[in-house]
Formats: sequence, structure tokens, C-alpha cells
Amino acid sequence: FIRSREFCSKTAKPDRLLAVSDFMMKLDIDFVRQQFPAFEQPSLRDQAFFESAGGSYTCRQVIDRLTRYYTQRKIQPYYPNATSQQAGAEMDEARARLATFVGVETDELCFGPSSSQNVYVLAQSFRQYLNKGDAIIVTNQDHEANSGPWRRLADDGVEVREWLIDPQTGSLHIEQLADLLDETVKLVCFPHCSNVIAEINPVAEIVAMAHAVGAYSCVDGVSYAPHGLPDIGQLGADIYLFSAYKTWGPHQGVMAVRRELGKVLPNQAHYFNAEPLYKKFVPAGPDHAQVAACAGMVDYFETLHAHHFDSIISASQMAVALKSLFAEYEAALLQPLLDYIEQRQSLRLIGPSSASARAATVSFLTEAPSDVVTTQLAALGIMCGAGHYYGIRALKGMGIDPDHGVVRVSFVHYTSQAEIDRLIDALEQIL
Repeated sequence: FIRSREFCSKTAKPDRLLAVSDFMMKLDIDFVRQQFPAFEQPSLRDQAFFESAGGSYTCRQVIDRLTRYYTQRKIQPYYPNATSQQAGAEMDEARARLATFVGVETDELCFGPSSSQNVYVLAQSFRQYLNKGDAIIVTNQDHEANSGPWRRLADDGVEVREWLIDPQTGSLHIEQLADLLDETVKLVCFPHCSNVIAEINPVAEIVAMAHAVGAYSCVDGVSYAPHGLPDIGQLGADIYLFSAYKTWGPHQGVMAVRRELGKVLPNQAHYFNAEPLYKKFVPAGPDHAQVAACAGMVDYFETLHAHHFDSIISASQMAVALKSLFAEYEAALLQPLLDYIEQRQSLRLIGPSSASARAATVSFLTEAPSDVVTTQLAALGIMCGAGHYYGIRALKGMGIDPDHGVVRVSFVHYTSQAEIDRLIDALEQIL
């Protein structure tokens, strides 16, 4: 870990973040792990956690806000009394700060019980919005959440076109999307990266292609966001979804619906909630405490930034800085793991073999059923997943039996080098 406050203060320019390369900034992993109470628990101390793609550990800042809300604010928000006003203010704070961090307007960000539920509600709105004969595009690379609800629109006469993955690599090829696009297409649904294949897709390019024929875009960012929250505005996505419980927060789905699209889609909430954009696609009232606690995610980002950098910058620049730190650190851990899996003849790596092309979610096919392998790994203190992870279509598209499944080891920036070494040692033992 290299840090130079003197260098930062002498070279920092107003409203500009110094790039990582400017002064060899490295992520302070010890400081990061101090922000997660899970690492202090005796029950978890001897376990190496490799299922962050299913749900990350929760940072201290979120836990503190959730505890405070439940102990000091747990009444109906937005009423005139002081406690109710504080409760509502904390919910508003979470939405405003998180929206700024991901580059959208405050009212364009809404919370729901999960990303799966958020997509389902959106699909019902599009069911009313689209006409018979309109077309949508889905992929078989997606988690089922951003696939199944859209495919059901075929029951109402909507044409569903499938953008298929390469059966060998699992990649989505841009030229095949171009063949599917025309002016009848109204919506293109795809993942920022798959929760099984993990290849990072060129979101801005795909969105631009959709917009060129007058179509909207729905991007599932659930598997990408844990590796650095994106600038949704810069990507141009009309809908972008991620899960707070996979980005160190409470169990909430976070959805950005850009105003141009949100205004034309039919209301899915109570009729009197049709005007506020952030209420329009939330049929039931949100979990007040969990919404408020989402501000703790931004507290965490700010804590990390203050520890690593001296410059005071905008939220969007902060997001870029932290993504750079996360990406550099995760890639250094990820590449040796990919190399190890690649050189084992008994394993088939799913997705790219280069850390620069993918997220740190690594699935691989084993000779034994995946649940047998993960049971053996669990006995060695490795917590990871087995199965299809709701990516059944992706596995079938690559010729893999979903019942056999794949082993998935996933991590984020709080994972240590020692845990990666332990994982590789454990794999070596059981193989």
C-alpha cells in the first residue's frame, strides 16, 4: 500500500481526480476489511467467502444506519412530527446521494424489493405500452430476471427476438445484434455482464445501436455493479438495474428509469402516485428502513475515498476513482485464478480468460456435479456456489447441463490475496 499525502496536495488540481497511475495508488485491503463486521465474527473467521455474486457482506455504515432507523425512526415517515420528518429525510437522502453517485436525477432512481421484482413490474408497464407487432430483443446470456418477464410479452402479440451467445465462448457478438435490429424493435434487454459468463459487454455501444432504430434499452447491472457503480448517464441506458444487497447494502433492488421513458410508460402504482417518477414503478410501499440505509453505501464510498485520496471532488469523479482502485486490485487477484483454472485439464473455464475482459465472478465446469465439488470445498473452509444461478439459458446455450451446474467463485475488493491462495490450494486438494 503506497500513499503520499504530500504528493497529492502538491499536484491535485481543482475538481480533478488524480489517476491511479499519477502516484501509484493501491487499495488498502486492511482498511477495507475493517469496514465489514463480518470479518470480525468468530463464526466466519475461518471461512473464505467466495459467493459475493449471490450477496455481498454488508458494510458497517449500512448496518449503523439500519440500526439507527429501526431503533430511532421506525414510524411512518413524512408526517409533521420531528421523528417522522427525520425518517423521511433519511429516505430522501439515500435516494439523492445514490442517484448523484450513479449519474441520474434523484427522481429517476427508485427502490423495490429486488431487481427481479423491479423487472417484472416494468414488463407489466411495457405490456400496456407496446402494440401487437412491436418487437423486443432479449439474450440467453442474462439472469432469468432480465429475460423471463420480457419473453412473456409474446402472449400479447409482441415479437420476441433472441440475441444468442456464442456456444463456445458465451460471448454476445455485436454484429448479430445488428441483424436483429430494425424500426419495429422497441426495447433491447441485455446484461452489463452475466452472472455466469462474466464478460463485460460494451453497454454504451449497444445502447447507441438501440437508440439508432428508436428502441429503448434495459441493462441488468446486478453482476457488474459490485465491481464499481457505473455512470448510468454516461452509458446512456434508459433502464439500469442493480441490487443493493450485492453492493454492500440492504436487500433492496435499485432501478434507474430515465425520465423520457418513465413519463411515457403506464403507471404501475396507486393511481394517485402516478406523477412522482420514483413511485410510478413501485406498486407497494418500499421498505423504509432499508431505503434509508442505502445512504450507508455512499458513506462507505466516501470513507474509502477519504482514506485513499486527499482531493475533494464530485460524486461522479469519486465513483471513477474507486472503480479504478477496485479494478486494479481485483484484476491482480483474478488473473492467477483464471490461469490456474485454464491450465487444469479437468476444468472448463466459462467466459474470458483475461481479467481485463470480465468481472471477478468465475464459473467453471467440473467433471463431478457442481454441488459435490462445493461440498468438498466447504469442508476446507471455502464458501462458494453450485448450480445454474438462474442462468439456465446461458448454460444450455453453451451445451452445459444445468442440473450438473457449474462451480462459481465470486469476489469483490474486500477479498484478500490470502483467500485467493487458500481457494487455489483447496481446489488443488480436491482435484
